[in-house]
Amino acid sequence: MSETTYSRTPAYDRIHFATMAVESGAKRLGITPLAMYRRLKRQDLIHQRLMRHYDLLHTQSLDYVAEDIAETLQNWENQK
Repeated sequence: MSETTYSRTPAYDRIHFATMAVESGAKRLGITPLAMYRRLKRQDLIHQRLMRHYDLLHTQSLDYVAEDIAETLQNWENQK
């Protein structure tokens, strides 16, 4: 059986971070990751928050990122 090896790239790291943030934020809000993803996508927060501020956010704890993205999502949704 052949084993496939994947190289970590900056793009992979960002996608992995965003996935973890979506899942953790969903848990904090008590919703499914899919519901969280859809809400974040509607507000363009995956790019506006998670990707744009990756350099800062990925240095924080997962709890901090979950709280940050959940709070940001709720604030953006309340503004519209």
